[in-house]
Amino acid sequence: MKCWVVELGSIDYQSALDLQASLVALRRGSKIPDTLLLLEHPHTYTVGRRANLSHLLLSEKEMASRGIRLHAIDRGGEITYHGPGQLVGYPIMKIAGIPGVRDYLRGLEDVLIKTTSDFSVRTERLPGYPGAWFGLEKIAAIGLRVTRGVSKHGFALNVSTDLSYFEGIIPCGIHDKGVTSLSEILGHVVPISLVQKSVIKHFAAAFNLDLVHIQKEEILELGLQGDRASAA
Repeated sequence: MKCWVVELGSIDYQSALDLQASLVALRRGSKIPDTLLLLEHPHTYTVGRRANLSHLLLSEKEMASRGIRLHAIDRGGEITYHGPGQLVGYPIMKIAGIPGVRDYLRGLEDVLIKTTSDFSVRTERLPGYPGAWFGLEKIAAIGLRVTRGVSKHGFALNVSTDLSYFEGIIPCGIHDKGVTSLSEILGHVVPISLVQKSVIKHFAAAFNLDLVHIQKEEILELGLQGDRASAA
């Protein structure tokens, strides 16, 4: 099955959210194939539908002083952080029912676990806590939304992330576990471009996809077309 892959580089959170909404509408109408967006965000906290706002530990003034933006969004889960040095993946994919969602989640975990293995870091699942874990420290988070059979949001893998930004929240509402990154574990900076190549390879294998690389400008223009169609 064909799947587009788009490397967006750094893009602000709201722009990525708007782009996802447009692509979800196009995918639902079978106007585009499954699509994987890969990117980084500026410093951002996102608040999921089940979030406890007491898990946000910084005031508005403190967030502003650190250049952090706050977004309340429609994915499941609690509060998490996105920022430079973190590889974010937003797959826009057709998912078949609840069993399909479970398989999809497990597939994403496989992608993350096999990616870290490529860098000699052994991670694993932790029952009850979606994502990829290095012991009791989360290295990759997953937060999803599937509506009318199409997914959005996705995963975030800490590559060379400044982990101090996680100190401003209780990540994913988990009090008794930590966070880490590939660079933290290995003791040197890991280029995010290398990790991105690994993610693409394992994503194709996990979901049996024939990946086609699409230019950033093409997907942004498609997003604009989706916006126009929705407004018409």
